[in-house]
Amino acid sequence: MNASLAEVVKTLGGTFAGQLLQPCDAGYEDARKVHNGLIDKRPALVARCHGVADVVDAIRLAGNLGLDVAVRGGGHNVAGRATIDGGVMIDLSMMRSVHVDPEARTVRAEGGATWADLNRETQLHGFAVTGGVVSTTGIAGLTLGGGLGWLMSKYGLALDNLLSVEVVTADATVVRASAAKNPDLFWALRGGGGNFGVATSFEFQLHAVGPMITGGLIAHPFDNARDMLRFFRDRTAALSDDHTLFAGLIHAPDGSGTRLAAMVTCHCGPLADGEAAMLPLKQFGSPVVDALGPMPYCALNGMLDAAYPKGALNYWKSSFLAQLSNDAIDAMIDAFARCPTPMGQLLIEHFHGAATRIGVADTAFPLRGEGYNFLILAEWADPAITDRCVKWAKQTYREMERFLGAGRYVNYLNEDEVGEPVAAAYGPNYRRLREIKAKYDPANFFRMNQNIPPLA
Repeated sequence: MNASLAEVVKTLGGTFAGQLLQPCDAGYEDARKVHNGLIDKRPALVARCHGVADVVDAIRLAGNLGLDVAVRGGGHNVAGRATIDGGVMIDLSMMRSVHVDPEARTVRAEGGATWADLNRETQLHGFAVTGGVVSTTGIAGLTLGGGLGWLMSKYGLALDNLLSVEVVTADATVVRASAAKNPDLFWALRGGGGNFGVATSFEFQLHAVGPMITGGLIAHPFDNARDMLRFFRDRTAALSDDHTLFAGLIHAPDGSGTRLAAMVTCHCGPLADGEAAMLPLKQFGSPVVDALGPMPYCALNGMLDAAYPKGALNYWKSSFLAQLSNDAIDAMIDAFARCPTPMGQLLIEHFHGAATRIGVADTAFPLRGEGYNFLILAEWADPAITDRCVKWAKQTYREMERFLGAGRYVNYLNEDEVGEPVAAAYGPNYRRLREIKAKYDPANFFRMNQNIPPLA
């Protein structure tokens, strides 16, 4: 197989515009790495694509040699699904162009672009679309699996703003999916992840946002966590669509290990309205950090980047809360007091507004009710404490299970989930997704993902 691969790479090298990196090649070690330092996989080949034709060639190469494929956009998926042992990593990180049409209020971005890339271009014209809360995240994985972000209560999830997607399917065919063209595929791509092909570009509807919005972070001593989380619950019961509010139990960013209870927020409406919306947050309790106020939207989108450095070791567990009860709050506080890493967090992402007004069956993404996504984020730098950190995340999840609802956010699913987590994540949409998978990828060529097997 190695000889065959070497021969194919040599032949293809004359036309491939990007890079074809094997383990012996310079640049391979850096190219094979993803954001999560806990993931240590070694592809037989990293195909760093420069354009759609390269993606087509990489798919054909893998198919002809019988090699499994993983697809890398931004490389942020914590479970490490962007890479693979012994197969082909189709790497889109060189495909990052972003083109804004200010008159149509649309943007088209290639599959390797990050939200920092996209926001930088769209904000030149005073536009934005719902993106992640960390700017180094790739647009592809986040959008295909859902797309939580600062603007979701006003404009829906990232996938709710899609107008079209260009995809290279398992048979190396380039197709465009939209409401008018291949509508079944377009439905599936809006939440179905990387199951249907390599998404080489995305077209989004833009909205007038910024460049100045109101937002930031406000933090309280950990001793006041119970009161702050109850306050957070009360505030989220009556937020306007302009206002997104998340909460968490975190550690101070100075590395001291000091535990804090914090809220992070964005108000994308008029600055005067944003100032009024921040006032109750500022007046509650005695915060030790108050960084709420007017700021550029791009600054807000990058505000948390430093907390998620490339190469840090990560293990996450997540599910939706049935409700943010007093007992659930108490259990979170008890668990966080035992967190073994000064980079660990427990996060609560609140859903309301436009993201909850889409029908469950209108897109593949079914989580459309108001509520709270709960994320156990174990992150650490010292490999010596890996076992302790993973054990803490798993134990915390077990302790929180009695408070969890049925929903799962597919982008947060880990590699070692038990049962049928993908089926649970898609709920009533799962069978239709399997039917569409059977049409576009009947052999399950794209399976190194949160996999949806084709319906037989």
